[in-house]
Amino acid sequence: MKHIPVMVEEVMMFLRCEPGKIYVDATVGCGGHAREILKRTSPDGVLIGFDWDENAILEAKNILEPFGNRVKFINKNFIYLIESLDELGIREVDGILIDLGLSSLQLEDKERGFSFMAEGPLDMRMDQRIKVTAEYLLNRLSLKELETILIEYGNERWAKRIAKAIIKQRERSPIKNTQTLKKLIHQVIPKKYHTKIDPATKTFQALRIKVNNELENLKKLLAIGWCCLKKGGRICVLSFHSLEDRLVKESFKKLESEGYLRVITKKPVVPTIEEVKRNPRARSAKLRCAERI
Repeated sequence: MKHIPVMVEEVMMFLRCEPGKIYVDATVGCGGHAREILKRTSPDGVLIGFDWDENAILEAKNILEPFGNRVKFINKNFIYLIESLDELGIREVDGILIDLGLSSLQLEDKERGFSFMAEGPLDMRMDQRIKVTAEYLLNRLSLKELETILIEYGNERWAKRIAKAIIKQRERSPIKNTQTLKKLIHQVIPKKYHTKIDPATKTFQALRIKVNNELENLKKLLAIGWCCLKKGGRICVLSFHSLEDRLVKESFKKLESEGYLRVITKKPVVPTIEEVKRNPRARSAKLRCAERI
């Protein structure tokens, strides 16, 4: 399935892409937003694309090849934004985009273990250099630790029940693949609570967030990312669940109160009904934007 970037027009409008300017795509993924930024900053705009997923960098390089040396790639987590720009000799940029969604490349590679739609190992690492996998967590953490992860990162109502079932299952044999975990969750959550959204969704989300330290990394980026913006430069964040959106909202509000940023989106911008019909993965997206003062 081709990856479809979310809220492209809205993102471009808030970033105010113009020729001759420098933009950062902190999660370049499959290059969807990056391609639009490069098109709209033609002929001499520059884009720096970060991604700690090596496969994503390879895919983006292929997709963005027509733009030549107008695009530079950095295979690092976005928490290294400031020092990576320094290494390139760049002190300030005109805009930063942070798209926190998973790419189709990640979701559809069953060997990555992000999705419960197909059988695969419980990996979930965005960067293969990370040592801890979802399988490791499931088979090593205590009942209380598992329950805490499911509550904090998944807002899972049935966290205790799921955690107990995981402990019981692994006493018989280790939990090693996505379908074993999915079936276990389906069994312990009462049938009447099986809705259009798969019962395993929150558990998989929680494990992925924990494996990749996603919220901690986002906090770090939000705390420092604005520092490399020029005056009038903008930072846009696309989030896909409430924990991320809350972090962005609170960070922007704090930086505004300290006189560093001006919040452009008083409420998050959400995709149109038409876009959600075209791309169901967009349904939970929220876009927030702030400007350097």
